[in-house]
Amino acid sequence: MQLNEESCPVPESVLGQLYRASPQGLAVLIDTVSPNVRALLAVYCYRRAHLASIGLAIAASCEEDDLAMHGGNLGVDLFVKSRSTTAVAESSRGQRQKISLSKGALMTVIAQDLI
Repeated sequence: MQLNEESCPVPESVLGQLYRASPQGLAVLIDTVSPNVRALLAVYCYRRAHLASIGLAIAASCEEDDLAMHGGNLGVDLFVKSRSTTAVAESSRGQRQKISLSKGALMTVIAQDLI
């Protein structure tokens, strides 16, 4: 059984460029994408934790109607979040979530089992 993965609205090479871009470069790349594809891309990215800040940055350049049409209620929420000063400041810094290893109680139990 194969899950129906949502397809990316832009080629993977463009998605890679967006991911690696500086905040200023991201704005330039976003401007090259048509408004409909931009809204699709904002929703696509926002649905993925590691791309959520890029999704917010893209959504900041979208019209509410486009986001609502392509993302429904999520698109409307994304529009509102992209206009809040906190979300825009965080996404413009270009910071992405860091991956961390667990140091909690479970890791202590596993480490004791290995000894």
